[in-house]
Amino acid sequence: MAALISLGIGSLVWVEDPDVAWIDGEVVEVNGQEVKVLTTSGKTVVVKSTNVYPKDAEAPPCGVDDMTRLAYLHEPGVLYNLRSRYDINEIYTYTGNILIAVNPFTRLPHLYDNHMMQQYKGAAFGELSPHPFAVADAAYRLMMNDGINQSILVSGESGAGKTESTKQLMRYLAYMGGRAAAEGRTVEQQVLESNPVLEAFGNAKTVRNNNSSRFGKFVEIQFDDKGRISGAAVRTYLLERSRVCQVSDPERNYHCFYMLCAAPQEV
Repeated sequence: MAALISLGIGSLVWVEDPDVAWIDGEVVEVNGQEVKVLTTSGKTVVVKSTNVYPKDAEAPPCGVDDMTRLAYLHEPGVLYNLRSRYDINEIYTYTGNILIAVNPFTRLPHLYDNHMMQQYKGAAFGELSPHPFAVADAAYRLMMNDGINQSILVSGESGAGKTESTKQLMRYLAYMGGRAAAEGRTVEQQVLESNPVLEAFGNAKTVRNNNSSRFGKFVEIQFDDKGRISGAAVRTYLLERSRVCQVSDPERNYHCFYMLCAAPQEV
């Protein structure tokens, strides 16, 4: 439901648009429960006052990194802020302690290298730019300081970037809980190396995503009292079994089937 606001001529507002979801404009006439809005595209629309959302005229053009600082935390305000940050290549934004990620559909290796992990190590949450490493570091610190189990929930629609975000969270936790290289093949290495194998048997190409997880995954990483990884367990659920025997065009079956078909004959 739209926010209840006092509308007057000259008020800056958001109204629904069939092409771009939401478009901003200025109220040019108020007639009872209906308002006439001149949009920035030059069109004039008449809508009910209950379908109009206020626009913050003082919002910074590049958006804010924590949306709790927005004057209006409604759908058009949130989407406009995310779009503004996306336009300057900022794909992560906070809403309190929630991290929102917008899939850039391109690789950004500079965001996830070892130097970046060092920057977020021990930094207070919100001190640096929004990032999955900040979320993982906050969970790790709470676990070590309070001795309480921590959970990080990664959710979103197909193609949103859940799989990649989970990888980065696991990489950071492995970085924080890692052991010396001299100790041989460590537990954290085994955890990270198991992920591609798991993907091969549970991920498939869909119309929206070339590497879409067709199952739920619960990754449990265990730490000892010194904060080092001591073990791990991965549980899968809701596997899309129908894909094994019937695949809708142009989607594909699980990756492992194509890997087996492409494998060389036994020698």
